[in-house]
Order: sequence, then structure tokens, then C-alpha cells
Amino acid sequence: EDENASVLDYVPRMLPALTRAYKLHKQAASVGFDWDNIKGVMEKINEELNEIEYEINNGKKIDRMQDEIGDLLFVTTILARHAKVDPEAALRHANKKFERRFKGVEALLAEENIDINEAGLEKMDALWDIVKSKEK
Repeated sequence: EDENASVLDYVPRMLPALTRAYKLHKQAASVGFDWDNIKGVMEKINEELNEIEYEINNGKKIDRMQDEIGDLLFVTTILARHAKVDPEAALRHANKKFERRFKGVEALLAEENIDINEAGLEKMDALWDIVKSKEK
């Protein structure tokens, strides 16, 4: 056996990034590199959000923003694993929900004869809330 082999070597490189992140940390967790509970993961997410906020307030260098947002996405996959949620399935669900709601906003704008390019965030956000409330 290769003495330089890593437990991470078993995670295929061609997986989608979200799935690969999930599996990379699952492998690391299998040898004890993990938080004891979901609270620790939530604390790490808050730490990552603070680091992003720092970058936003201090120059927004694209490479630093990419690094910090990447860290946030990665730790979010750890949160999913701790919650026993498949992050790909969760994101697919969120995508469908966003698409359904945004199309609902477009439909309400059309009913009011408002051009989407002229509507503005405030109007679209108010319509978003209406669409969302109808789903419950």
C-alpha cells in the first residue's frame, strides 16, 4: 500500500463540486476529523460569514472573496451531512423552489402590466412575499 496515500484519494475528482465537498469531508470524518455535533458546524458557518463580511468591508478582492465563499459552501456541505441531508438534493430543491417563486413574481407583474425590467427590487420583493405566502 502507498504510504503517501490519503483517505481523500478515494473521492473521485470528476464529481460535481458540491458532491465532492460532501464526500471529501465524509472521508475526513471517517477518521475522526469532524465536529462532535451540529452546533460546532453552525459556529464554523458563522465564522465563515464573518470572514466574508470582513472581506466585503475591506476591499472585496476577488481571490479572497472566492476563497471565503468557497469555505462557506464547503462547511455548508458539512452541515448537510450532520443534518443527514444530501446537499445536491437540497440545492436541486432550492433551485426548483426559487424558479417556481420567481416565475410567480413574473406572472403577477404580467397581471399588473409591469415590465420586469422596470419593476425594481422593492416591487418584486413584495410580490415574492405574496407568492411565498400562497405556498403555505
